[in-house]
Amino acid sequence: MTKISVKVDGALYSDDVEPRTLLVHYLRERLGKVGTVVGCDTSNCGACTVHVDGRSVKSCNMLAVQADGHEVTTIEGLATNGELHPMQKAFSECHALQCGYCTPGMIMQAIDLVSENPNASEAEIREGMEGNLCRCTGYHNIVKAVQQGAAATAQAASTTGGQS
Repeated sequence: MTKISVKVDGALYSDDVEPRTLLVHYLRERLGKVGTVVGCDTSNCGACTVHVDGRSVKSCNMLAVQADGHEVTTIEGLATNGELHPMQKAFSECHALQCGYCTPGMIMQAIDLVSENPNASEAEIREGMEGNLCRCTGYHNIVKAVQQGAAATAQAASTTGGQS
């Protein structure tokens, strides 16, 4: 067993984990963060995407011990005071989901994408989201949601002084 200390969704956790435990399994099984889903176990689908120190990471491709000393944000950690993150709202309002299985990973990737490129074109969004697969939609509404979420995030940042 290896001792890790990791901040997840604002709370600090110290746990003994098997060195080969994947981050996705640690989050789901130890911490109950079941919004982070296992889609493929091969890092192909992106359903398990979380943020580690603010950057998107496929948690089925990272060991829990690699998160030691880092900050992890899951889909459950995005809402603030019961208010959905602007990207979560946009995915809902744009009907950018069908079965919803890929949605948490899509949202996490979209947030990272727009933090790097807040004015991304449709082509840039499609390219930036290519590591996240959806088997139900044609991606049109996902692209619309990312565009709307980017605009809403920028608007929220401007009204709160960058505190979104």
